[in-house]
Amino acid sequence: MLSLPDRRPTALCDGIARREAMRIGGLTALGLSTSLLASIQQAATASPRPGFAANAMPNSSARATIPRNSGGRAKSVIMLWLLGGPPQHESWDPKPHAPAEVRGEFGVIDSVVPGFHVGELMPRTARLTNHIAALRAVVTKDQAHSSSGYQMLTGVPHIPLSQENVTSKVPNLSPSHAAIMRALQADHDGMPSAISLPHHIANDGEIIWPGQNAGVLGRQYDPWLINCDPSLPQFQIPELSTPEDVSSSRLALRRSLVQQLDEFRHMTDRRSASGRFHEKTSEAFDLIGGSAARQAFALHEEADSTRDRYGRYRFGQSTLLARRLVEAGVSLVQVNWSRVDGGANNGTWDTHRDHCKSLKSFLMPMLDQTYSALIEDLRDRGLLDDTLVVWIGEFGHTPRINSVAGRDHWGNCFSIALAGGGIRGGVVHGESDAHAAFPVSGITTPADITSTIFHCLGYSPETTLLDQTSRPIPLSRGEVIHQILH
Repeated sequence: MLSLPDRRPTALCDGIARREAMRIGGLTALGLSTSLLASIQQAATASPRPGFAANAMPNSSARATIPRNSGGRAKSVIMLWLLGGPPQHESWDPKPHAPAEVRGEFGVIDSVVPGFHVGELMPRTARLTNHIAALRAVVTKDQAHSSSGYQMLTGVPHIPLSQENVTSKVPNLSPSHAAIMRALQADHDGMPSAISLPHHIANDGEIIWPGQNAGVLGRQYDPWLINCDPSLPQFQIPELSTPEDVSSSRLALRRSLVQQLDEFRHMTDRRSASGRFHEKTSEAFDLIGGSAARQAFALHEEADSTRDRYGRYRFGQSTLLARRLVEAGVSLVQVNWSRVDGGANNGTWDTHRDHCKSLKSFLMPMLDQTYSALIEDLRDRGLLDDTLVVWIGEFGHTPRINSVAGRDHWGNCFSIALAGGGIRGGVVHGESDAHAAFPVSGITTPADITSTIFHCLGYSPETTLLDQTSRPIPLSRGEVIHQILH
C-alpha cells in the first residue's frame, strides 16, 4: 500500500488519495531524461497487440523466442547507412573504359584479391577485399531518397515508387531491419537489441523517412534512436546520466515508487497499457542505473590510437561506438551518415553538384578510413566472423555526370557491400553493363538483402511475424544470396 504523507487527502473510489497518485505520477519522471520519458510514454500509449513470431509462444514481454538455424554465423550486425547514396562508379563498380562523362575523374586500383578492382579513392579498403563481398547489381527501380530508402531499410517496395518527402503512413508501414531485430531478439542487461545512431535519416527540412521504425509490428519494437555526437571532447549520453542531486538511493526509491504506481494503474484499469508502461520504465531504469550501458558508451576508455584510426569526426566515432555496442550484446546497430558541416551538397552523398570534388575532398577519405578501421578492428579482436558489416544506402548515382559536375539519383543499378558474419570474402556478385547503368546478371533486390542479413543471423526468410491485428507477415519475401556465403 502507498504511504506518502499528505495532510488532507481526497480519496478516490478505491481508497487511494488523488493527490497521492498525482505526486507519484510526477515522481516517475524524476531522474529520467526528457527523451527517455517520452519514449516510455510513447510505448505506454502504443497498441497493446505485440508483433511476435507466429511459430513461437511469446514470452512475458510479448517478444518471440525463435530458434536460430545452424547456418547463421553472425551474432550481430553493424549497418553503415550512407545518406544520399554511395556512387557505384567510384566505389565497387568502376568503369575505367567508359567515356569520361561516365567513368568520372578517378581510375581504379587493384585489391588484395586478383581481379577484384575498386575505385582509386578506396586504398585502405582495397587491402581488405578478402573479407568483403560486393553486390554490383542491386535494383530498387526507385529514384527518390525517401521511398527508395524505405525499400532498402525494410526490404519492401514503397507504394508508389519514386515519391520524395514521404513519411510513415499506410500502406508503407513495414518494419525496419532494426525493428525486426527487436521483435526477434529480447533486450539484454538493460540494453535494447537494436539501436540507431547518431541521428535519424531525413530529407532537408527534417522530413523523416519512413521505414525507420516498427510500423505494423507496434511501437514497442521501435529501435532505440540515440541522438549523439561521440566526437565531442566531453561526450556522454544524456539518457545515461541522472541529475547531480539524484543519488543511487534516491534513484532506487523512485524506481520503487514507479512500481507502486504501476500497481495502482492496474487496479484502476486492468485493460490499460500499464504493462508496457512498466516494461519501458524498467528498461529506462536499467539503462541509467546499469553498468553495461555505461561501459559501452565510455569511449574515453579507448586508446587515442584507436579513436584516431576510426577518424575524429561524428561518423567515425559513431562507428567505433557501434563496435562497443555489439561487444556489449546489442544485436543490430545502424550508424547513419551524419551531415558534414561545411561540406558540399549538405555534407551528404547526394552529390548533384561537384560530385568528384566532394568525393575526393571529404566523402571517400572519411568513409575509406572508418570502414577499413571497423573491418580491421573487428578482425583483430576476433569479432569479424561473428559480426556482419553492411555498407548500404538508398540507391546509387546516374551513369553520366550532369551539367554542374554532379551525379543524380539512380535506383536502376548500384552497389552495396557485406563483410564478416558468414560472408565469403573476395567475391563479386552481379554484373552491370558497360556504364554501370543497368544490371546484366545477378540482380539483387532489397528483399534479397533483408533475407541474407537475417539468414546470416540464423533466421529463415520464412519466419513469420504477427502484426498488431495478428495478421501473419513473412520476415522477408526475398531470396538468400547464397553465392556470397560460406
